[in-house]
Amino acid sequence: MPSVLDQIIDGVRDDLSTRQQDTPLEQLQRLAEAQPAARDGEGALRAPGLSVIAEVKRSSPSKGALADIPDPAELATRYAAGGASAVSVLTEARRFGGSLADLDAVRAAIDLPVLRKDFVVTPYQVWEARAHGADIILLIVAALDDVALRELMALTRQLGMTALVEVHDEVETTRAVDLGASVIGVNNRNLKTLDVDPETFSRLAPLVPETCVRVAESGIRDHEDAAMLARAGADAVLVGEALVTGGDPSAAVDAMRSAGVAR
Repeated sequence: MPSVLDQIIDGVRDDLSTRQQDTPLEQLQRLAEAQPAARDGEGALRAPGLSVIAEVKRSSPSKGALADIPDPAELATRYAAGGASAVSVLTEARRFGGSLADLDAVRAAIDLPVLRKDFVVTPYQVWEARAHGADIILLIVAALDDVALRELMALTRQLGMTALVEVHDEVETTRAVDLGASVIGVNNRNLKTLDVDPETFSRLAPLVPETCVRVAESGIRDHEDAAMLARAGADAVLVGEALVTGGDPSAAVDAMRSAGVAR
C-alpha cells in the first residue's frame, strides 16, 4: 500500500500537470527572473538566539482542518510583529488547503524571507516558487533520490534561494549532509506514517554538523517545547498548528523566540 507521502505526491503531480499546461516553464522562468533578488533565508536563520519560522497552515493530513485563515497576509504580519525570522506558507491544496495565492499574499505583506512549503519533486516547482517571490524552498529527502535532490539543491542555489532540506531518520540525515545541505530540518513527524516522535530531533541533531543550520519541525506546542529543542541544538523551529490555533500568534512567536535565549 502506498505511504501517506506517496499519496500526497501523486496528488501534487496531478495538480502540477495542470499548472504546467496553464503556465509553460519558459513563461515561469521569465516571471522568476523579473523578481527582486531573493532574501537571505539562511542568514536570517543564523541570527543569534532561536529563530522561529511561523507557518500559515489551514489544515493537515493528520489533524484535518486547523484554522480558518481568511487573510494570510494579516496573519503573516502578526508573525512578523512577534519577531518571526521567516514565514512559511503551505501551497499544497489537497491535504493542507494551501495555494500559491496564499504565497502571493504573504510575499506582498512582509519583508521577511518566505518559505514555500510543498512537496517539491521537479525543477518546475523551484522556478514556480521564485516566480511567486519565495526565498526558501522545502526539499524533502524522503521524496527524492540523490540525483533529484542534488539537481533541485543546485537550482535553488542558482536562483539565489535557500533550500531547507528535511530529514526524519539517520539515513536521510546522512544523505542530506553528504550532498552539502547547509540548512537541515529534522521533522519529528514521519511523513510516511504521520506518526510523531518528539525525540527525533535530539536523536538526529548530533549527525548534523554545527556549521549547518538545524531546524526542528513538528510537534512543537509551546515555548517550553521550543526551549527544549534549543537545548538539544536547534537553531530554529518551524511551527504551524500551535500558532494558528493558539489565539495570539504574535505573543506565541515572541515566547518561542525568547525561550531560546537561555539555552
